[in-house]
Amino acid sequence: MSQGLPAAGSVLQRSFAAPGNQAQPQSPEDDDRKVRRREKNRVAAQRSRKKQTQKADKLHEEYECLEQENTVLRREIGKLTEELKHLSEVLKEHEKICPLLLCPVNFVPVPRLDPVAGCLPR
Repeated sequence: MSQGLPAAGSVLQRSFAAPGNQAQPQSPEDDDRKVRRREKNRVAAQRSRKKQTQKADKLHEEYECLEQENTVLRREIGKLTEELKHLSEVLKEHEKICPLLLCPVNFVPVPRLDPVAGCLPR
């Protein structure tokens, strides 16, 4: 007990909790009602703690799944970045020798709607 305070349910606390009942003894029905109420409260508290624990467990599982998904996505980003670098290098090398890009006729501006068509010979 901290700082000399009485325990919950002690005589001192009961006397302050019900000032009008100090002189009257409690009947067995009142005692039974109190016991039932305490039991009901205890069960409700257990249920509440269990629900809170389940919620925390569910959040932890969700966290773990999101961490795994994040790791997979970061790996994929790394692979795609490497692929982009590689393909950019391949394109750069191809542009040096591409006959379509070297031909002066291909430099005549022709309106093209399809970006893929811009890469194809006429």
